Amino acid sequence: MDIAWIQVFVLTLAECVAPAGKSICQEQEFQLQFLTKADCEIALNQLVSLKEESETVIVNANRSNCAPAARQSDVFESLEAINQAFDASWEAPEAGETDSSASQISHKSRLEELKSCEETEGITPCKVGDIIMEGTGGDSVEVWRRD
Repeated sequence: MDIAWIQVFVLTLAECVAPAGKSICQEQEFQLQFLTKADCEIALNQLVSLKEESETVIVNANRSNCAPAARQSDVFESLEAINQAFDASWEAPEAGETDSSASQISHKSRLEELKSCEETEGITPCKVGDIIMEGTGGDSVEVWRRD
């Protein structure tokens, strides 16, 4: 087993959320990782569009973006090396079988249980299309005033 760095794209969405009827909001930021820049940009556009429809959310477009990054990952030279490392019997997916993988089934099941972020007014966990939004990633307490 070797260690390698793989390229990912990190979507950062900086937003300021205000309680209903308030003119002051609290900044929060969350990040998601994507394997392709196109997927990242689609998610960014969908999230910005969704947030712009809300009366209680301001998105900071200057700090919201898709940026390339790298993630460290284990790399195995063969299926046998994976099985030895994890003392398990793994199988390589065949073409067309990826939709029925355990993670895909779990993802689809969880997706069906969640309400859309529009319905929950951005309270996580929620979903945007086929994307599951988990908790926010920042503890920032800076506030913005809506003009």
